[in-house]
Amino acid sequence: MQKTFLIIAGILGALAVGLGAFGAHALRNLLENNNRLETYETAVKYHFWHVLALIAIALLFEKANATYLQYSGWAFITGIVIFSGSLYALCLTNISKLGAITPIGGLALILGWIFLVLAVVKN
Repeated sequence: MQKTFLIIAGILGALAVGLGAFGAHALRNLLENNNRLETYETAVKYHFWHVLALIAIALLFEKANATYLQYSGWAFITGIVIFSGSLYALCLTNISKLGAITPIGGLALILGWIFLVLAVVKN
């Protein structure tokens, strides 16, 4: 699982950098015209911070409860996909209903942090 999380973190990290650059350069006018630049930046920021958290999870496997670390890692991955993914989609399509699923991703990110705490406490 450790290797899997590191591979996924690498892929998601590269995607975060690519999407950040794409938004800053190619999409800047579109995002500014739709008043979505701040939303897009939030998506990239949460995306990237939780990639770093996923790397930390992978590196902690020998020091904490592996079961809860797995839950934490998958929650972070799910959160990145749903939270940041829904915000990216909202910004690119301007379909405001997409924002309705963003809190589900936020909840997954919160659960990831709670599972990280449990992994340490239950060790």
